[in-house]
Amino acid sequence: MADIDGAADARQGIQSVEIAMTVLLALEEGRGPMSLTQLAAASGMSVSKAHRYLVSLGRIGLVAQSRSSGHYDLGPSMRRLGMEALRRMDEVGLASEHLPGLRDRTGHAVNLAVWGDHGPVVVRWDYGSYALPITVRVGATMPLFASSIGRVYLAHLPETLTGPVLRAELDAETTRRPASAEISRITKAVLRDGVAVTSGGVVPGVSSVAAPVFAAGESLPLAVALALPAREATDAVVTDVTAALLETTAAMSAELGHSSDRAAGQR
Repeated sequence: MADIDGAADARQGIQSVEIAMTVLLALEEGRGPMSLTQLAAASGMSVSKAHRYLVSLGRIGLVAQSRSSGHYDLGPSMRRLGMEALRRMDEVGLASEHLPGLRDRTGHAVNLAVWGDHGPVVVRWDYGSYALPITVRVGATMPLFASSIGRVYLAHLPETLTGPVLRAELDAETTRRPASAEISRITKAVLRDGVAVTSGGVVPGVSSVAAPVFAAGESLPLAVALALPAREATDAVVTDVTAALLETTAAMSAELGHSSDRAAGQR
């Protein structure tokens, strides 16, 4: 009977801890110091109840109160916890855990890229159910303009980072050099739609859809792409693939500590 009771207690949890967390989350979502009245309203509790929780949270340093304004903000213990969580976070490892599920849901190859010294670098590639006329080596650098992953970085990184890489890439182009207006139009479309879509840009016969993954703080985004045979890339398929990709990258970003109501673009 004791074991059964213990299991029930474990499932039930400690309500006061969960309530205290609503106060901390209200502070986090407030984006700055808040008054007691504001915190109570944001937490959905009375002023007196919110004050009791703030007193306890203040004693352990999770919140702090300004002596001048009386407003509350996240405290030193919370800052230390946040810094340590960021130090321990393996962004590529955490994001990679979502890739097999995305591949299985769509049936298409998935890849993950990070920003390197000379552009986006593929750090993981998982083949899907469809044969592709391409073999991607982990560690390969993808082109900025021609690839969907590259276009994600063009849209979301500052020109100080992408400019030198893009200029070197275009200087080496032997076929068609895109105009600056075309590049601007494409990056605006990526920011508007949340994804970049290319067809035959890197390899003829291969279409690709890519989206960014954001982490907490000032970390550069990751990029996830799905590669599919161009013959399979009908409007309906691309729509379904895009929906699955955006759902997955949103889950990745949330796990990496990104708040979805912050501006996604960094340009």
